[in-house]
Amino acid sequence: MASLSLKHNSLFPALLLFFFFSVPLTCLCQAANSSATSSTINIKTTSSPSSNETSLKGVRGCGNGLHPIYRYLCDRRAAWGIILETLASAGFLFSMGLLLGLLFWYIWLCASSKRQRSSIGGTVACTSLFLFATAGVFALTFSFIIRLTDQTCPTRIFLFSVLFSLAFSCLLARCLALLGFAAARGWGEPAVALGLFTVQVIISTQWLILVLVRDKRPCEYSQAEFAMLQIYVLCILMISFILSMHFLHRSCSTYSYSYTGPANVQGRVQASVVFLTLLLSVCIWVVWITMLTRGNPEKGRRPQWDDPVLSIALVANGWVLLMGHGLSQVSFLCRGEGKSKDAPLSFAGWTSPSADITGLESQKEGRENGSFENDSENRRGRRADPTLRSPYESGFSMTVSNKACEG
Repeated sequence: MASLSLKHNSLFPALLLFFFFSVPLTCLCQAANSSATSSTINIKTTSSPSSNETSLKGVRGCGNGLHPIYRYLCDRRAAWGIILETLASAGFLFSMGLLLGLLFWYIWLCASSKRQRSSIGGTVACTSLFLFATAGVFALTFSFIIRLTDQTCPTRIFLFSVLFSLAFSCLLARCLALLGFAAARGWGEPAVALGLFTVQVIISTQWLILVLVRDKRPCEYSQAEFAMLQIYVLCILMISFILSMHFLHRSCSTYSYSYTGPANVQGRVQASVVFLTLLLSVCIWVVWITMLTRGNPEKGRRPQWDDPVLSIALVANGWVLLMGHGLSQVSFLCRGEGKSKDAPLSFAGWTSPSADITGLESQKEGRENGSFENDSENRRGRRADPTLRSPYESGFSMTVSNKACEG
């Protein structure tokens, strides 16, 4: 029974991804079949409409004066567009709400606290960059729901790789910070993320300059070329996944002798969440690259399914990033600051192994401490019981020796 439950748990993410991809594509297939038999729609089923088609006619849910490139934003028969734009809009609003809430919370924290919060400033900055990239991923979905034009092509080419590189760079920097790398501590965490992100900006800008400016060609790309432009993003994703796996293994297998049990539990939870987020992201990227380069041509669904596949990948990965790392990281920050306010820092366990034992944490002073008892009080009869003496105190009494010499 245990093995069966483990198999079902391992198959659940794969079944969820398959369902998420198959439902909109099924709606698209039905829409394509119905539009092929309909004679009232004056539009072609190609990725770029011709120049003489300036309005839609007879499309349910769309106005008669709407441009054909915006058809899938409102066509009720092509339900994938309406579903994806709803999910993308909700994800964008949720991401921006979390981003603004995090920034206002940090500003209020710095204003209300007397000491400078430099310890979490870098983490807040990196999390803000991650939420900004996630919101951009959701917003980019609309450029793939809208048909490919000379205006949407540069947006797709540039922003797809740039936004994902920023999100995965923040995850990579977070993994390095959790593993204890000195370069990713404090404000080094957002610096590492921005450094990795800048490389992809240069790559995408160079492609646009070579194609549009030097060669003066229209912005066109093949499916294989679009996938090749994501090689650097894939490298960041795979390195982040390997580091998260290493951090999860170390946090689960390493035993700590310190008195920080809740901190260790929170570290394990954070390692598990980061690993799960990157694992689902890897699965999504493998699926959309396979569908774009091999699946759609073999099924004869190119180019009808190219834009829906990329749109589904954007929405699915955006929600995985938002719920897996964005929301959890904000909750970890707020919860950690709340605990640090309630319980001040104590370094007793670092300086003495018996600091947490009851009755030994308070030091005795003055006459309470038998180590500093002098002999005059014993001779006066104030202390008849044997007392603890200092290990450095000599048992040889000078008064006794003087009397012996006089006698």
